[in-house]
Amino acid sequence: MENFSMNNLMLNDDLSQRCVVDGNTVPWLPSPSPLVRRRLLERNGGEVARATSIVRYDAGAKFDLHEHALGEEILVLDGTLSDEFGDYGAGTYLKNPAGSSHAPFSESGCTLFVKLRHLSPDDSERVVVHTRESPWFRGMVDGLTVMPLSEFGTSHTAMVRWAPETYFNPHRHYGGEEIYVVEGVFSDEHGNYPQGSWIRSPHLSQHKPFSVEGCLILVKTGHLLG
Repeated sequence: MENFSMNNLMLNDDLSQRCVVDGNTVPWLPSPSPLVRRRLLERNGGEVARATSIVRYDAGAKFDLHEHALGEEILVLDGTLSDEFGDYGAGTYLKNPAGSSHAPFSESGCTLFVKLRHLSPDDSERVVVHTRESPWFRGMVDGLTVMPLSEFGTSHTAMVRWAPETYFNPHRHYGGEEIYVVEGVFSDEHGNYPQGSWIRSPHLSQHKPFSVEGCLILVKTGHLLG
């Protein structure tokens, strides 16, 4: 695949609006690396952009050393991602803080959920969590378990597992909420969201979530204040 450079792109970039995207239906687009493709969920900018994407590394794909001025968050969905600091198998959560740099690659291929330039410039903590090995904690209602991943200021990131037939109370999100459905089907009064769905709910939005069949979701809250 030839190198690709996009112009400044505004896609689902109004953080004051609710947005739902079925990531499975979004087309794959090329990236600056010839063996890396991406499905764009939200974006504000060109090749340097505030962005949320699904990223696919084919076997042997690599990027040159580069810096993340406003950080990067990654959840490895399948395969193994690597860089000069280590190897990250399926289920690994990474937070590379503002100003960090690395040269990522994948020998066998991998698929990632990636958020770029969403972190505070004051958040200097690098985080690596192997979610398939780390402990779960009881949630606020029966059937809900939570694995905290990262927090800074009002922003919190966690994995949340819903057992079948789990229902949560109506609640409002200060600073908004963002969800990526890793497994199963997540639901609320607005609809049903199968694996691969991305939902962004703005500051002070509210809903009453549940899961009939059970699900695993990546949740980020408190980061949509402005």
